[in-house]
Amino acid sequence: MKGPIRVMAHLVAGYPDDQMAAVVADSLVAGGVSYLEVQLPFSDPSADGTAIQKACSEVLARGYTVQDSLAFLQHLGTTYTDIPVFVMTYGNLAYRRGIGKFVEMMANAHVKGLIVPDLPFDHDEGLDEACKANGMFSVPVAAPSMTQERIQRMTHLARPYVYAALRSGITGSETVIGEDTIRFLDSIRGTSKVLGGFGIRNGHQAHALGPHVHAVVAGSVFVNLIATHASDGSDTLGQVLREKAAELSGLTGVHTLSR
Repeated sequence: MKGPIRVMAHLVAGYPDDQMAAVVADSLVAGGVSYLEVQLPFSDPSADGTAIQKACSEVLARGYTVQDSLAFLQHLGTTYTDIPVFVMTYGNLAYRRGIGKFVEMMANAHVKGLIVPDLPFDHDEGLDEACKANGMFSVPVAAPSMTQERIQRMTHLARPYVYAALRSGITGSETVIGEDTIRFLDSIRGTSKVLGGFGIRNGHQAHALGPHVHAVVAGSVFVNLIATHASDGSDTLGQVLREKAAELSGLTGVHTLSR
């Protein structure tokens, strides 16, 4: 695929701290990402690998709350008005507040879509209905382990977006983009915009995926860079994140955004 690639960059709200989380967002946007996917810190993030689990644990250890996440989301939504912000979370955080109330809170914080891996599309506790009522997108998650019948049931819903986990298991490990991966992506596309992720680390993978998805999702690669370089200061952290985002997006000559 030639030219820029849409990238959805995954970041953990409040990680590594409130100030640096804003630097992270600035740097990812400056690197050319098209979407921000913000994870609400959760104590048992079952779909996430070691890097994101550790990031969530560190943020929660500070006493970080959903209300703190809402303040961060408000900042993102008002600062980057042309970059859609999606939230990735788990059913427990939404259900304990009431699905309708939770979705309303997200909509008021300028969130455009919700990805909740443990609420399947056919048993979502009213998530899709609540999202539609609040002008948001509910994004179902598809995995290669799904039967063809189930994939057809999901695509028949014609949701605006579908998140495609490129392999079974948890995030973090590098994913090989092979013929089976491409066939899986093509099988779920339908009329939906496919967001494809799990184990994306480099531009080679992003370019291999680009023709088959609406946007390439990358998360652990950024979280690992944050863990490694946060102590080096905001300038160094910002630079490495911009460079990685630009690599995945297929862009060059990026510059820091003024805030």
